[in-house]
Amino acid sequence: MSTAPRLIVGLGNPGADYEDTRHNAGAWFVERLARELKVSLAPQAKFFGLAGRAGDVWLLLPTTYMNRSGQSVAALARFYKITPAEVLVVHDELDLPPGGIRVKQGGGAGGHNGIKDIQAQLATPDFWRLRLGVGHPRNLNLAQDVADFVLHRPRADEREAIDRAIDRCLLAWPQLAAGDYTAAQQRLHGKSV
Repeated sequence: MSTAPRLIVGLGNPGADYEDTRHNAGAWFVERLARELKVSLAPQAKFFGLAGRAGDVWLLLPTTYMNRSGQSVAALARFYKITPAEVLVVHDELDLPPGGIRVKQGGGAGGHNGIKDIQAQLATPDFWRLRLGVGHPRNLNLAQDVADFVLHRPRADEREAIDRAIDRCLLAWPQLAAGDYTAAQQRLHGKSV
């Protein structure tokens, strides 16, 4: 079994203009998790985000723009002496269809500027990721640029698929919270729960 996470980060961009865009799928998960755990996410200037604590676990929504997410993650992790292996970053994933889910540790950034900045700020790629599929414009037969695609709202059917994926992730929270990523992967990598 892996180390239990002490920091759960939901990536997104701040502000009403972005809150319903594909790039904020990670933030959607952490907002839902906070409600489930009855955790209030409050502004924490020294962590550049909204943060709250559930027992030994911190929930964090960076209020920086996506490409500066690492500033927020590193500030909280350093302050509470949280190692990269104890960090779970939840983010949108272009390489998975809407509703797809993957859990993994380490690896490349895959062009995701939030992940790239976190890797740079933590000086390692060896944190955990919960990747929520939002689809890719090419696979959805769209001529839209990738940057433009992630900064727009998903279609209603795509949002439903993403919301169902978040439901499944919440059902797997006990395994994720325990650091039992193998059990979480087995539960999440299938088609449905």
